[in-house]
Amino acid sequence: MNTDITASAKPEYPVIDRNPPFTKTVANFNTIDYLRLTTITGVSVVVGYLSGIKPGIRGPSMVTGSLIGVMGGFMYAYQNSAGRLMGFFPNEGEVAKYKKFSS
Repeated sequence: MNTDITASAKPEYPVIDRNPPFTKTVANFNTIDYLRLTTITGVSVVVGYLSGIKPGIRGPSMVTGSLIGVMGGFMYAYQNSAGRLMGFFPNEGEVAKYKKFSS
């Protein structure tokens, strides 16, 4: 059984790292990734606050919403960063950056 998830699709862009480690993927976050993480977290805080029906539950609901938002935003940013390193998303900036390091 083939468990390689990249075997079903071929990268459309240059591959920088076929299997990037966690530290390299997080270090590769760009401004848009951090902006998305912050936006998703901010929206989740508001939704958590508004979903607290009773006034006494709004605080805990807001904290829960923010935790869900941080985790979801991080996973979304991580997915985009790893996709750029593996060549599945446009990665002109990463190609230039890592070509400079390898030269």
